[in-house]
Amino acid sequence: MRRVFFALLVLLACAPAAAKDAASFYAGKQIRFIVGSAPGGTYDILARIVARHMAGHIPGHPLIIVQNEPAAGGLVMANQLYTLGPDDGTAIGVPINGIPTAPLLEPQGARFDATKFIWIGSTNREPYVAYVWHTAPVQSLAALLTTTLVVGATTPGTTMMDFPKLTNAVLGTKFKIVPGYSSTPQLNQAMERGETEGVGALGLAAVKAQVPQWLADGKIKLIAQFGISKSRELPDVPPMIDLAKTPEDRAALAMLFARTEYGRPYFLPPGVPPERVEALRAAFDATMTDPAFIADAAKIGLTPDPLTGAAVQALVGQLATTPPPIVARVRAALDAP
Repeated sequence: MRRVFFALLVLLACAPAAAKDAASFYAGKQIRFIVGSAPGGTYDILARIVARHMAGHIPGHPLIIVQNEPAAGGLVMANQLYTLGPDDGTAIGVPINGIPTAPLLEPQGARFDATKFIWIGSTNREPYVAYVWHTAPVQSLAALLTTTLVVGATTPGTTMMDFPKLTNAVLGTKFKIVPGYSSTPQLNQAMERGETEGVGALGLAAVKAQVPQWLADGKIKLIAQFGISKSRELPDVPPMIDLAKTPEDRAALAMLFARTEYGRPYFLPPGVPPERVEALRAAFDATMTDPAFIADAAKIGLTPDPLTGAAVQALVGQLATTPPPIVARVRAALDAP
């Protein structure tokens, strides 16, 4: 009993000391959010909202600025933070959600171990959707199995590129992917101009944030959703994973669709002192329940559905143990022309 009591005293004594150390470090400092995608996309917009509110929850109240480093789908950003840091808690990565699986699927480009990043949390789980322009030749998931649909994309590693490539290989969908657009607003402009007929996979929050009027006016139609399970937000949109014919098919799809579970995560490079990790994770969690943050997120159509840093860390760890035959099948699909 004395030992338990003594341990509690130690914990109570250390907690204020850790908070004080973090406050002393961050006072007068600047933290960078480094976003691995282009300005104007939902990752960027949301990161700026998080930055605006999170600073007030960090001991010492540092200034948070947002920078964009979209090269190679954010791989350059992740590689630099992993190898060069800084590892003092003044740089936070805001990756696209393909980064946790990049070491498995793009081993030549990903020079990091995603399980060694320190994940501080995710703003939301998020269903992803395929949507089409109202005049497109494909207006249903069933039609996508027989009729070609031209969809725009940015770069490999993004859902708009990877999800349709995988479903083409595993399920026989007929996406024709046109890459090279710089951002999701450009994708929507291309669709409106008639260059493309839809978008193969984009977060529902991004659709609601960027083109809510198209949803309201019937200019676009959601024809499929991507995820391990059906979203309660989309009861009438068929899940792509339900087309899997074998357990192996489902496992291959689930490896990529896990991105919908950890959603939009934030990470620190390895080596950040524990007291600063604790302070940043606590600040992130507090931001997610901050009424002012929730109100600002609602303005872009996002309802926070956050995960803690520990929960994201566990999901990334599980992905790293995906059986090699499944990884090889998915990689072959994504590497196909």
